[in-house]
Amino acid sequence: MENMQWKRLAIERGLLKTWARRGRGRLHAKSLGLLCTILKATLRLAGLRSWGERNARKPIVRALRFTYETLPEAFCGFKILHLSDIHVDGLPGLAENIGDSLRGLAVDLCVLTGDYRFAVDGPCDRIYPNMATILNSIDARLGIVGVLGNHDVAEEVSALERLGVKMLVNDALELRQGADKAWIIGLDDPHYYGCDDLPGALRAVPAEAFKILLVHTPEIIEEAAFYGIDLYLCGHTHGGQICVPWIGPLIVNANCPRQFTQGVWRYRQMQGYTSAGVGTSGVPVRFFCPPELALIELRCSRHRDCTIPVAAARSSNREEVRQLSALAAPGQL
Repeated sequence: MENMQWKRLAIERGLLKTWARRGRGRLHAKSLGLLCTILKATLRLAGLRSWGERNARKPIVRALRFTYETLPEAFCGFKILHLSDIHVDGLPGLAENIGDSLRGLAVDLCVLTGDYRFAVDGPCDRIYPNMATILNSIDARLGIVGVLGNHDVAEEVSALERLGVKMLVNDALELRQGADKAWIIGLDDPHYYGCDDLPGALRAVPAEAFKILLVHTPEIIEEAAFYGIDLYLCGHTHGGQICVPWIGPLIVNANCPRQFTQGVWRYRQMQGYTSAGVGTSGVPVRFFCPPELALIELRCSRHRDCTIPVAAARSSNREEVRQLSALAAPGQL
């Protein structure tokens, strides 16, 4: 654990120079600078920049249900709000837009899967007032749990904890509902920093426990399945952010099969969700890929009447919530 933390700090300080010493990703945000510059100019010349920015300011709420035979009974109907890739300083007014979308959403737990800022280096001070605006709009009975992403730096851990977020850096947190228990496991970024340590984070977690993994990217799916993770929650890809109708994302920047880079998926006995994110990076626009907040309900297949249906919610632009349901029996790839 200490070695992983040292590795992240060393990279942040510029002591590790070779890509081979870093994480699983092929590209980092810095590598896309020229492409982003060209794209910004192209969108401006085509008159599409303002349209893309308007799209990026309209988060929707996606309602999801995941059903398990192994879910402890007391967690039937447990509701999780999942936010990823907030990049809160990427667009003026974004924090207020997100806050408006969060009002009226009461959940048991809120989880954040990294990338709180737009830049990848420099000071972080300006993100905290905007993050406070968002965090103060969250109604989560058991609080807020977060992990770091590839845009984040180690100093954000203490700052976000002062704002009320329990940050997990290769660590685990036990949740109790009556006599039943479940575990939240949170990892450091595997994409750029490569400081994730799943075996270390699981050290205190019983093998038979129901396990929810928070990690920034979908790039460690095989390892997570090997260690018996039940629900894998991540982001990073932004769902492509810029998508083309009938073609899909132009770039997802994740070193894994494309079927795991957006939406609901399954791998062996593990179910997962890759969020399209609520912010933007590179270029602050979205096309055919709306920003999203995920409202997740856990269900127990042994007692199908154990849950209360997810309350109807609307996005800030009054669009209907898209209902996505995970099937009861997990498939195998």
